[in-house]
Amino acid sequence: MMRWPAFSDPVHDGQRHFRRVLAAMAEPGTLHVAAAPAVPEDAAIGPALWATLLSLCDLDTRLWIAPGLEAGGLTGALSFHTGCRLTAAPEDADFALVTPGTLAEPAPLFAEGSDAYPDRSTTLLVVLEALAEGDAWRLAGHGIPDTRGLDLGEAGPLMTRLAANRARFPRGLDAILTCGERLAAMPRSTRIEANVADIRQEECPCTSQ
Repeated sequence: MMRWPAFSDPVHDGQRHFRRVLAAMAEPGTLHVAAAPAVPEDAAIGPALWATLLSLCDLDTRLWIAPGLEAGGLTGALSFHTGCRLTAAPEDADFALVTPGTLAEPAPLFAEGSDAYPDRSTTLLVVLEALAEGDAWRLAGHGIPDTRGLDLGEAGPLMTRLAANRARFPRGLDAILTCGERLAAMPRSTRIEANVADIRQEECPCTSQ
């Protein structure tokens, strides 16, 4: 499994990345750069998402992977490094590895928790083609002093689904967004609006500012 190396120091590096994810959740829409192990060239995910999987998954974790994202031997690497359980049922997953296109209709049904147990929901781990500061999507809510903007490339189905969280709160889906070595997060409490005039028809690169 050396094609998918783990952290050099699994305990401390994993804790550092977990704190990075928590910081992203506390301040939705802020960009964070992961110090992450490399991934194979034929992988469908980037280093930031691989580090997130290593930090969040363990023997008790149920993970659903959208078709195509298991490229490069990801499932074997996850089994080797984390021991997490793969599930074929999206509604049973603690975490779901998806792209924005996964959320297009007909979209998988993920667990949204309940009013009594909102934590019993699926967290989306999203592979993006673009993740940069911008004005295509405006975010507001807890952890955002005024508003914050992001460019996510062609992410309409994803953002439409996350925007629906507002009507279901405290039920809903949290999301960790990744592109290459970058990550951001969008908890279900985030209010999302599209700036239609600024949403690009072409994807912007992950490294743009």
